[in-house]
Amino acid sequence: MITIKHTTLQEAAEKGMDEFLQAITDSIYEAIGGALTAETMAKLNSDQITLLAYIILRDAVMDGGFVELIHNGYGPFIYLNPFAKAVRNWGLHDLYKMISETHRLYGKYHERIEKDCTQEEFDALYEQFPEFDDYDDAFVEHEEEFTSDVAHYVDDHLEDFCEIEK
Repeated sequence: MITIKHTTLQEAAEKGMDEFLQAITDSIYEAIGGALTAETMAKLNSDQITLLAYIILRDAVMDGGFVELIHNGYGPFIYLNPFAKAVRNWGLHDLYKMISETHRLYGKYHERIEKDCTQEEFDALYEQFPEFDDYDDAFVEHEEEFTSDVAHYVDDHLEDFCEIEK
């Protein structure tokens, strides 16, 4: 079971939604030894995995877009698992639509994007796959809304993510 101290969670929540989600994801990672693997995923429930997937998606897309997400090996985690369906069930319909639409691009280009390459070759990927640009821009534009919706869902279903210690 994932546990978090009430005071830790309360202090994080007072700082904002990003800190609130970070406190919970930190607790999840701590419980699984700091690494998300097939073995450690088996110790988590679907909501916990979906939260970690959202954070991975958000951080990668905010840093370097969907091309970076895919290049760094997270494409299968996002696109070959029921992540899109899970965020739709959480009420994030715009994010669901974005993931569904970029899934088509992932299927079309992932092998070329996932190849090992130099930094220069990686930088050139953005020019080779401009179809992702509008999705990158839309994600950045709506990130705060997405993260707020995730934070509200987590807060409303906290017992599905962690147990609160007094």
